[in-house]
Amino acid sequence: MKLPVKSLDELKYAAEQLISFGGSQKIFLFYGDMGAGKTTLIKSLCDNLGVKEPATSPTFSIVNEYQGESSRIYHFDFYRLKNQSEALDLGYEEYFYSGNYCFIEWPEKIPDLWPDHYIRVDIEVLGENERLLTFAKI
Repeated sequence: MKLPVKSLDELKYAAEQLISFGGSQKIFLFYGDMGAGKTTLIKSLCDNLGVKEPATSPTFSIVNEYQGESSRIYHFDFYRLKNQSEALDLGYEEYFYSGNYCFIEWPEKIPDLWPDHYIRVDIEVLGENERLLTFAKI
């Protein structure tokens, strides 16, 4: 599914569409260049899922945990990982197989650790505030 987003105001709709597209799937892998808007989209997803606290980038903590209306949400940023063993040390499987939402930035840093099924989200920059989101069920 392809979804153009022409302004920040359209992110709420994009988040609704992405959650709907995912259905019962709760693992989402986000791809895009630095500054493409991965964290900004994840903030909108958290808002959509009823998170009351501010969702922030877990660049330094690697994972942030939030409470949504009906489930926990784990937001990962693996950009700073030097190797996959750091994700193993973090206990990634407890998060990925918890049944809760997992939003994963920079999944290419852990290619051997992905679950069998997930939603792939590609973010392509088209302009200053314009993006093309592509969703795929894997």
